[in-house]
Amino acid sequence: MAQQFREAFKRMSRNVPNMSGGGSGGGGGRGAADAAGRAVAALAVSGGMMYGLYNSFYNVEGGHRAVVFNRIVGMKDSVYGEGLNFNIPWFERPIVFDIRTRPVNLQTLTGSKDLQMVTIAIRVLHKPDPNKLVWIYRQLGKNYDERVLPSIMNECAKAVVARYNANELLTKRDRVSADIAKELKHRASGFNVMLEDVAITHLSFSPEYARAVEAKQVAQQDAERSKYIVIGAQQEKKTIITKARGEAESAELIGTAVKKNPGFMKLRRIDAARDIADIVSASGNKVYLNADSLLLNLLGDSDDKFEKGLKTRKGWGS
Repeated sequence: MAQQFREAFKRMSRNVPNMSGGGSGGGGGRGAADAAGRAVAALAVSGGMMYGLYNSFYNVEGGHRAVVFNRIVGMKDSVYGEGLNFNIPWFERPIVFDIRTRPVNLQTLTGSKDLQMVTIAIRVLHKPDPNKLVWIYRQLGKNYDERVLPSIMNECAKAVVARYNANELLTKRDRVSADIAKELKHRASGFNVMLEDVAITHLSFSPEYARAVEAKQVAQQDAERSKYIVIGAQQEKKTIITKARGEAESAELIGTAVKKNPGFMKLRRIDAARDIADIVSASGNKVYLNADSLLLNLLGDSDDKFEKGLKTRKGWGS
């Protein structure tokens, strides 16, 4: 358009000297003035036409929608889609909305059911309702998300967190997130804002509560460890008792066997002598042992006396 203005002025500057030199006196001056007036009028008309033609169309990019404000009737009820659209210059003005999904994050400090302070961060994916853009622009403007979402996110998060105690916020995190999403979608629908996803991105407690939880966990671990120590001691006690009973029963059985059959001790002595002989034979040193050292004559003549005593008793009994 600026180029067209410059070309029109050049043509006018070329025509003015020719018109002034063609006549004489007042007639030449009037002709030049008329020619200049016609040139200016033609220039104004052509400029107005170019302005009107340039502003009669607007383009809506992908993922966007447009609403139109008319200087006479106000906001028009139609929502215009992607592509090239027509409007009346000066009388109408298009407003383009981005209807693609966008994230918004909020972090707030609130209290749980058991009065523990909780810091919770929420991320929301939202977009405007494409069919309600006229209402949104008329009531909220293009920055609808800045006006609506922070307040309702803060209120819904605090309302839901207050229903759970601190322990449940950790163990039932998916349920807490679902409740917050339900409350937010209900509140946002009143403003024609669509929510596609609501997620808890951060959840933390006060330092005092964190230390108390850590101390509780340590105490529980110590209690579990002590319980296992007690169980181990009880098992060890049972093992000792069982072993003692076994040794007592074994001694009783050995005593009974000796009384009934004196040859039992000879058999044990032979077994012990065999073990000693195996150990001595495996040694590299030369060792000289007599029968007493090998336990072959450990009791001497006592075995014979013991056997004679048993026979004597049997003779008395007969």
